[in-house]
Amino acid sequence: MTDQPIPTVLAVDGNSLLHRSFHAQARTMYRTPDGAQGWAIRGLLSQLVAAVDRVCADVVVVGFDDRGNSSRKRRWPSYKAQRAPKPESLERQLDLAVEVLRELGVVVVVPEGLEADDVLASVAAQAPALGARTVVATSDRDSFALIDDNTRMLRILNGGVDASPLLDPQRLALVTGVRPEQYLDLAALRGDTSDNLPGVTGFGTKTAVRLLQALDTAEAAFDDAETGGGRCAAAVGKARANALAAPGARERWQHNCEVMEMVTTAEVGLHRTLGRGRLPLDEDAVRSTYSRFELHVAGALRALTLREPTRTVTEPYVDPRWKGAPRPKLGPLPKLVPAAVGPAYVQETLF
Repeated sequence: MTDQPIPTVLAVDGNSLLHRSFHAQARTMYRTPDGAQGWAIRGLLSQLVAAVDRVCADVVVVGFDDRGNSSRKRRWPSYKAQRAPKPESLERQLDLAVEVLRELGVVVVVPEGLEADDVLASVAAQAPALGARTVVATSDRDSFALIDDNTRMLRILNGGVDASPLLDPQRLALVTGVRPEQYLDLAALRGDTSDNLPGVTGFGTKTAVRLLQALDTAEAAFDDAETGGGRCAAAVGKARANALAAPGARERWQHNCEVMEMVTTAEVGLHRTLGRGRLPLDEDAVRSTYSRFELHVAGALRALTLREPTRTVTEPYVDPRWKGAPRPKLGPLPKLVPAAVGPAYVQETLF
């Protein structure tokens, strides 16, 4: 009896990938043949194919923020309050992306009051019960906290999917210096200026890592700081140990943890058969979507339908009246000079 293969669910942060494509491809100002602004969606569709190929995905789920209806902003009005409004062209392409991806046949989730990273967290939490594992694809480092034995992270960096690392718990520890379960503490100590969440005074990434390596959790560090701070001082110095004991420091860390913690119970469309969004997708839908955005259809068909595209081979037309020019007469061939004997293997040229 052979073991059944474990299906892989690719959970994509649609906002993250579309934002990156919007800025990276803005110089093209690409519009579809029907006139729709589409450079960001075009980049997202390209990255989707690359990610499916990279992780050998069986099911694709794409999450987007519920824009204008944020439960976090209602609870904490200062959350992301400093951000400027999104350009109208970005808002328009975010809306169109949801429509395009649903027509393509992948699962698209816009959870009420939540964000795309909550979709990723919910997929990661729910997939193991269905016998599946997850790869989350995002540029958002907050998703480091989702990595475990059943979940890896494709951290999208400049250069796209092919240039991006695929992180598991061991690789994350090498990259960041902390385990996945410590990452929320690190982020809460450091804070996040893009989300308008100040960190604990004196703590950047490197200092927070040293503290967590020595004391394992932020809770243990605050407890130590409030009772003399000997262990904290040995790890990060007396001044920062005092900063942990300062009024409001623990409360700021706790506040950041609450805001940053991702929801794992959102309805993300998974069920026992993993039928929705499962590859292969419909060939006509893939062909239509990628043709509309003038992308490489054959590559999309291979990745998303798991089949080689059918090719129609036609003989080139040749006018029967055409006659080639007469070939010139050639003189005697020159004597060939034996080439110098070169290396037998490429390695010989390197050493």
